[in-house]
Amino acid sequence: MTAVQPETDAGAHTGRPDPALSGLHADARHWLARARAQAAAREPGWELRFAEAGRRCGALADSARVELLTAARPDAATVTLLYRQGTAAERRAVLLALPELDLPAGHGVPLVEDALRSNDTSLLAAAVGPYAARHFDAHTWRHAVLKCLFTGVPVAHVAALADRAQGDPELARMLRAYAAERTAAGRAVPDDLHHVLALTDKER
Repeated sequence: MTAVQPETDAGAHTGRPDPALSGLHADARHWLARARAQAAAREPGWELRFAEAGRRCGALADSARVELLTAARPDAATVTLLYRQGTAAERRAVLLALPELDLPAGHGVPLVEDALRSNDTSLLAAAVGPYAARHFDAHTWRHAVLKCLFTGVPVAHVAALADRAQGDPELARMLRAYAAERTAAGRAVPDDLHHVLALTDKER
């Protein structure tokens, strides 16, 4: 599958802390501040803090891990290693951070494609975010949308859905075929499919 090649990803990092992290308790905030400083300096072992965030930050681990990655600005090889060797939660955080990292154009596409081969709905939801919207070619993006419909991931997670689906006759054909398969099998057609199909009818 081929990636769309934009001019550059440089400068994607906004540097703005995730407001959700204000919900961390005091000990976790102190830990994250130290871990962020360690990551920003790329001190040896900062990657261990990335893994440790799950235990330290609980339900806000995704946001904490994205903070650490954007602070560290790791190279492409490190990002790939963190994804390939990570738990499902760590992989999800890598996917969420991709739009904020200064990586070579399209470098993260194989990671997103790997997530789309999973049936882990949390990974799939992270995979169809802004990075996929920016870098996937039309063929790959259409199949990502279909994968969401197959697995029940709400299409609200699909970044730039309205823009990319608009006036796409091939996506419309795929959606109608999938709807016909479900109808023939006596299964309900998801509302999200009708929503995306309506978007394809709009002219660019």
